[in-house]
Amino acid sequence: MNFATAERIAAAVLYEGYILYPYRATSTKNAQRWNFGTLYPQEYAEEQRPAESFFLLTEFLVIADAETRLDVRVRFLQLVRRRAGSTWQEWEEGVERSVELGNLAPGELTSELLRHPFSFQATDTVTDSVINCSPSHDISGSVEIRIGPVRNGLHKVSLQVRNTTPVENAAECVRQKAMLRAFVSAHILLSVTGGEFVSLLDPPEEFRADVAACQNVGVFPVLVGNESERSMLLCSPIILYDYPQIAPESEGDFFDGTEMDEMLALRVLTLTDEEKDEMRNVDDRARKILERTETLPQDFLMKVHGAIRGLRTVSGSPAAREPSAKTFPIGDWNPLAEKSAPESVRVFGSELKVGSRVRLWPQKQADIMDMALEGKTGVIEAIEQDFEDNIQLAVVVDDDPGREFGMMRQPGHRFFFSVEEVEPLEDANVEEQA
Repeated sequence: MNFATAERIAAAVLYEGYILYPYRATSTKNAQRWNFGTLYPQEYAEEQRPAESFFLLTEFLVIADAETRLDVRVRFLQLVRRRAGSTWQEWEEGVERSVELGNLAPGELTSELLRHPFSFQATDTVTDSVINCSPSHDISGSVEIRIGPVRNGLHKVSLQVRNTTPVENAAECVRQKAMLRAFVSAHILLSVTGGEFVSLLDPPEEFRADVAACQNVGVFPVLVGNESERSMLLCSPIILYDYPQIAPESEGDFFDGTEMDEMLALRVLTLTDEEKDEMRNVDDRARKILERTETLPQDFLMKVHGAIRGLRTVSGSPAAREPSAKTFPIGDWNPLAEKSAPESVRVFGSELKVGSRVRLWPQKQADIMDMALEGKTGVIEAIEQDFEDNIQLAVVVDDDPGREFGMMRQPGHRFFFSVEEVEPLEDANVEEQA
């Protein structure tokens, strides 16, 4: 099995949320784990209200013939509770577990279910550090694979991973104990030789109906590896696009894909000596973050501050109307150059300018704030124009207790809307009323 080109993105999925800033075991966010893709023992999961997850299911399509072979790798973390450091702080360290099935012939599995049970024995060995481990637990599970022909050359693969670890008195078992028997950050890597996978996000037109019939529970399969190749899939508990990539500027893992490497590096550097000692003693992975951050090259922060990988044409621009114009070079474009915005805009026949009152009707429903601000009234604090010539109205909401901060252009108290998302009010401008 050769998953080399997909290993880094798979490792990012495996360790996402493993330990978060400030990277100390005593931090509340690290004491209560929240990893994606956790499969609890079935006996425990079914006793919970609502029930917890104890299996994952993925279905996908593969174009195959008699020579096609399929390789499967299931990976997850098993947690082991340990104490370490001068304070003997408690921490649940992750042990990597892997289940591999290789050289499967899709044509030979179309008439029967392949069930592969697996188990891992308890371990007291986590790292080379001097530690005091509580006894871990044997864990067990199963991988079930069913392959069915869809049409000539096209097969549908159904793959399920289940946690069958027994739990004594499951109804009274607490979550912290169940986590020590769970499959944490469970995901699947697949590779195919002599065939190719079908993208479930961007399938060919002829396969769209077959893709729509695929069911995925707990994970979703995306193409990985070198772009344009269709030989590897990652079934991830985190929703990704096809061919996800780790930014080349990243020097290593921070286990938090929702934050910027620049910010996390700066935060780690500001920790006190006592906090760094605690971070160093959590486990080897936290210690490596600290060591890497303290020895970063001088140009690191500049590299991770931001990067322009290319520009696209703006809808409606002359370049966009030319069939051959898909991208254009950066050239002399200066992102810091000042760009004047119009003094007023017309909306539903009314002229709006700074100080005009409007009612908000967010259209994008991008987040909870869009729903919370629907129907609210406010004052236009500024009219701005972005580098794609889109007009944005900065609005201070009437109901905001800190609206004076919005008028002072403080963050968190101005909200931006397009001209299609506001309704002019009939009353006079605030400036005129004053």
